[in-house]
Amino acid sequence: MCCRKLILLFIVVFFAAFCATNGLAADNKIGVMNVQKIVVSCDAGKAAKARFEKKMNDLKAGFKEEEDGLKKLQAEIKKKSSAWSEEKKAEKIREFKKSGREFQAKTEDARFEMKQLQDKELEPILKALEKVVKKYGKDNGYTVILDSKNGVIFFDEKIEISDLVIKKLNETMAAK
Repeated sequence: MCCRKLILLFIVVFFAAFCATNGLAADNKIGVMNVQKIVVSCDAGKAAKARFEKKMNDLKAGFKEEEDGLKKLQAEIKKKSSAWSEEKKAEKIREFKKSGREFQAKTEDARFEMKQLQDKELEPILKALEKVVKKYGKDNGYTVILDSKNGVIFFDEKIEISDLVIKKLNETMAAK
């Protein structure tokens, strides 16, 4: 997906340079928006963020007890290992390492689950955003609309349309 964005950016820059050299730049209308700002500021994005944070907090709470248990076991090993037999010390170290690996596997599973949830939450917003931007661009005579966080080095704030797009996206998503 990143390569697609770079290719799109290259095409847009090439098109803008071509038009500028041919004297057509005056006829072009360029808009710049901040996709990240739009996603986190629109109503659907705020709701998705709340669901995401709730799930994250639930997972963290579940891991807290296990993490505390690992810390306790580590402290016990550090404190009492000199009094234990070699066999008991080795057993406790194995127990700690095994619990640590299990905890690490669970946290990796949780990260994967959170990534899946993020993708699931963002997909309908991004699809709606794409439609809104295309319609907005056509209806308002834009030649190109760029994402300000994806390769635009400079733009005049007057062409920033993120707030207008948020409004249109909220209207579109509310209608569903």
